[in-house]
Amino acid sequence: MKSLLYFLSMLAILIATSALAEQIPYTQPVFDKLIKESKPVLVEVHADWCSTCRAQAGITDALLREKPYRGIRSLRVDYDSQKDVVRALHVPIQSTLIVFKGGKEVGRSLGDTSREGIENLLKKAI
Repeated sequence: MKSLLYFLSMLAILIATSALAEQIPYTQPVFDKLIKESKPVLVEVHADWCSTCRAQAGITDALLREKPYRGIRSLRVDYDSQKDVVRALHVPIQSTLIVFKGGKEVGRSLGDTSREGIENLLKKAI
């Protein structure tokens, strides 16, 4: 019985923490709403074929589950299919991370796959 309760409690924790770092596809109305509400926002310009993007996603997903960064909303731009957004954000390459605070861009990173570098970028949004 104890092991079943332990298992269920661990499952509940896993479900709760996985929901915290929800990945939201980028749409202009969602972005505009978050900016209007002065929410901290991370925009990830991502390509499924990009190994750097996959490495970044693992780091950002983990960091966004941590207490200091839970309030940051993450929007993912598809580098290949959302070229209009890529151009509007002045993004030169996939694997670009951009953070917004108070409705303004406060930092950007291109191709960084270090946990420390990405964490320092996220700190600018809070």
